[in-house]
Amino acid sequence: MNSSVKSLKEAIKNWYVPLLLGLIFIAFGAYTLTVPLATYLSLSIIFSCSFIISGIFDSWFALENRKSFSAWGWFLVSGLLSLSLGIYLAVYPEVSAAVLPSYVGFTLLFRSFQLLGFSFEMKAMENINWGSLALTSVLGILFSFLLLANPVATGFSLVTLTGLAFIFVGIAGIVLAFQLKKVKVAGQKLKDSFSAS
Repeated sequence: MNSSVKSLKEAIKNWYVPLLLGLIFIAFGAYTLTVPLATYLSLSIIFSCSFIISGIFDSWFALENRKSFSAWGWFLVSGLLSLSLGIYLAVYPEVSAAVLPSYVGFTLLFRSFQLLGFSFEMKAMENINWGSLALTSVLGILFSFLLLANPVATGFSLVTLTGLAFIFVGIAGIVLAFQLKKVKVAGQKLKDSFSAS
């Protein structure tokens, strides 16, 4: 079997992991948009849960794909970063409202850049939908930058920026998952056609 086809097929183990993470991030983002600033600090528990879950899943996804997926290291770094932040927020839930947006913003910014880089890998694989992943990643980067640049903004903008950053990172994760699934299906079809000939 052609080595590039083998690589394509093997690189997409557990394509649904970014989908699950995307749904989790969207749910946390939507929930964040519904809370007033007075309870923003109490969201550190919610943030810690989301980051612990995403850290575990990202690390697992990276390790499963380490032999055939060139970007597995970025997923591992993202997973370890998210896991570390989640544990830190769980241990210190009283983190000040001035510092919490910086932690959350930095983590979401890293994840958005990671997804943007992956969109260019999709482009290299000639995936025609790479632009939608790039666009949602750029929006995640934009809202993360705004969150980092103005962490002591008014209550409305702080909550809104946090929620929107979570939502766009979640959408980018979902788009990535479906693109990975398409690549996996295409790889399977190529493998089947080589087997039949």
